[in-house]
Formats: sequence, C-alpha cells, structure tokens
Amino acid sequence: MQPIERWDYAGEGLDEHDLPAAPLPLVERWVQDAVTRQAAKGDVPEPDAISVATADAAGQPHVRTVLMRYLGPDGPGFYTNYTSRKGVDLQENPKVAAALTWPPMFRAIRFVGVAERMTPERSADYFGSRPYGSRIGAWASRQSQPSGSRADLEEAVAAYERMWPDTGSADDVPLPDFWGGYVVRCAEVEFWAGRSSRLHDRLVFLRTGDGDLADENAWRVERRQP
Repeated sequence: MQPIERWDYAGEGLDEHDLPAAPLPLVERWVQDAVTRQAAKGDVPEPDAISVATADAAGQPHVRTVLMRYLGPDGPGFYTNYTSRKGVDLQENPKVAAALTWPPMFRAIRFVGVAERMTPERSADYFGSRPYGSRIGAWASRQSQPSGSRADLEEAVAAYERMWPDTGSADDVPLPDFWGGYVVRCAEVEFWAGRSSRLHDRLVFLRTGDGDLADENAWRVERRQP
C-alpha cells in the first residue's frame, strides 16, 4: 500500500454570523461558488454532482452519485428511472440522505429528509430540456437491471432512435411513464467547512416548523463537534 498523502484542510471555515436565517440562500451561494470555481480553475468538475443514499425495505443502504438538476425552496432534486435501484428503495422507504462535496474548496453540504416525487409536469419540463441522446437513453436503459451485453443496450438505443428520430424538437421523444424527478424534503441541512488540524466547522439547520428551505421561521441552527 502506498503511503497516504495527507492534506491540511486550510479552508475559510464558517461562522454563525455568516449564516442566513434559512438554509436555501447559503446552499445556492455555495453551489454558485462551485460553478464559478470550475469555470475559473477547472478543478471542480460536475459542481452539482450529489451523492444520494437510500435504504431498501430490509435496511440495506445503497449510495450513488447523480446530478442535482433541481434546487428550490422545497429542496434539492434529481431525476431517475422509477424502477432503478434508488427508485425501488424510495418506494419502499422514502427516507433519504444526500451530499454535495467540493474537496478543492473544503466544503460540503449534507441533506437529510424524505424524498417525494416531483409532479409529472415538472419532470416533463426537465425531460424536454435534455439532449436528444439522453432522452432516448432514458427509454433504452432498464436502469439497474442485469444486461446481457453492451450490444444489447446499443440495439435498444437504435430501435428507439428509429421510432423517434431526432427532429430538433423537445417533443420528439415522449416522457417515459417510468421516469421522473424526486425532491428531498429536508429535516436537516448541514454545512461543512474544512479547517486546519481537522477542526472543521459543522453548522446544522434543524427543522422546527413546516416551512420550506427559504422560511426563516422553520429552522434553528446548532454547531456540532468536528
């Protein structure tokens, strides 16, 4: 085993006086900071990559990284095949955790809550904005199911391309009824900021009311030990 290269997490940290009264403005700011950093330095690829952890009915956890393609007052969101591993897990157990992580910036955000399906209208709007190949791929891939070969997948893609040729329109491929979005209705949002000697800052918004991520009356903040 190669020697471990150790890094000192010399980040800016995070203090209570830097926090807004609700989590959404800081989530949006940190995401935009990551996008800006990627544009300037190129060391934060896929700044909206989010790890999503689910658990099946037996309690077995599963985690994977997807793209956060939605962020609003109701929570962060992602899209998937409802029959995928994550989709089946969420049908059996809607409790979910997710994390955005930006190592070069010594920052991370952790979300804990319950996943709810987005409306078909919202899913359709996003689906229509995807590239043609991604829309065809949503039909061709039986996500998380066993596959005989790569050729099988490519044959399925070709068949759907013949069925729905690329016309340059957002409507040339219909929305699959087994595909759509989830939004995480958060009960907890943690902001992690790396500090030297592993003495990191962890400031956590905890839900105290029924409001959304922008509601200043729905949250309290606690600091946790690193």
